[in-house]
Amino acid sequence: MEGRLEEGMLSASILGEINRIAIPITFSPADYDPLLQWIGDRDLVLIGEASHGTHDFYRERALITRRLIQEKGFRALAIEGDWPHAHRVHQFVRGIGEDANAYDCLGEFTRFPAWMWRNTDVLAFVDWLRGFNDRIPKREDRVGFYGLDLYSMHSSIHAVLSYLDRVDPEAAQRARYRYGCFDHFGEDTQAYGYAAAFGLSKDCQNEVIGQLVELRRRSADLASRNGRAEPEDYLSAEQNARLVQNAERYYRAMFAGGAESWNVRDRHMAETLAWLRANRPKGKTVVWAHNSHLGDARATGMAVQGEVNLGQLARERWNNNVFLLGFTTHSGEVTAASRWEAQAERKRVRMALEGSYESLFHQTRIPAFVLSLWDSDLAQALRGPHLERAIGVIYLPETERMSHYFRGRLPEQFDAVIHIDRTKALIPLERTSTWEAGETPETYPFAV
Repeated sequence: MEGRLEEGMLSASILGEINRIAIPITFSPADYDPLLQWIGDRDLVLIGEASHGTHDFYRERALITRRLIQEKGFRALAIEGDWPHAHRVHQFVRGIGEDANAYDCLGEFTRFPAWMWRNTDVLAFVDWLRGFNDRIPKREDRVGFYGLDLYSMHSSIHAVLSYLDRVDPEAAQRARYRYGCFDHFGEDTQAYGYAAAFGLSKDCQNEVIGQLVELRRRSADLASRNGRAEPEDYLSAEQNARLVQNAERYYRAMFAGGAESWNVRDRHMAETLAWLRANRPKGKTVVWAHNSHLGDARATGMAVQGEVNLGQLARERWNNNVFLLGFTTHSGEVTAASRWEAQAERKRVRMALEGSYESLFHQTRIPAFVLSLWDSDLAQALRGPHLERAIGVIYLPETERMSHYFRGRLPEQFDAVIHIDRTKALIPLERTSTWEAGETPETYPFAV
């Protein structure tokens, strides 16, 4: 009966262990004093989310990050978003760029699902971060805002070309020739991936590698071209070229099946994180991404499928310097779509399935708590594997067991977890009538 926690089997001792360790939270900064003690001197904190559309996760993640910045000197935030789009936010929060306010600097996040970063919680955090940075005299000491993901292949190509146009027009011409390999497909990256994967068109692998190699070979020269660009602009251009290389591989791998495309994406995130740490040596770093990227893959079914994730790769590379924090919820609302590229909807999150960690945490009757997973007795009680829920940008409650649950060993995935029993939907900056209407209650039209 491994992996089952039916109420009939649930011993009072397991709930007793949770209640012994759980620290209730009331959503105030002081709630996280114990969490900051657990983090200690670690300089890499990865904070997850059980969905891409839950207000409570974003709010608490921002609150914890603010304390890490203010009290522990963290100086970089890396998100599950694309590098060139995050770079515009980076410029704003560090007092450069042309945007007048936090709302404007989020303007690059237009690709589906825009609500992930164009929402009221991110807006408030970015506004706070700009105010915090404004009080720091030296720009190099200010907190940076960075993207880890790789979906922005064409935006990154444009960014590389724009940089080279300013500092070296001849190099820009060579880059245009190399990136011209993609011209036949316009900006349809999936069409490129399909054609290249099945031999219907020549792939662009050599061209994108060649462009990155040239940038790296001439790094000292390009970065020192005073008056044409800031030295940091070279680093951003190099990262965009690296993104194009990995994105090209990712879109080819999408049609190969197996774990390859997932692994290309998470290895790119890990590579970008390592590059950030090397180029911002004083920058303790916070990461915001989904639990599925940050909860150690070796403690889930992902490992059986040959998949790795950022949390695993970070632990393997930086060992005890890493702290992994996850989130869970039992029920409430979520902002999600019903299919890819569809409108955002405000949906009801069904009560967690019996036999899941979320259902177990619900039975504590504590509305919200933070739980250290280091206690050996608690870790043994929760070891599992048991069901866990993961909601991405699409939520399909009618197929929830198949679509949104997996088995994992929570104490091995994370160092700590925050459970918020009933959660609210993330509020997009652009609210449609569909989102405002929400999901029709199951009791409609009787309202009982």
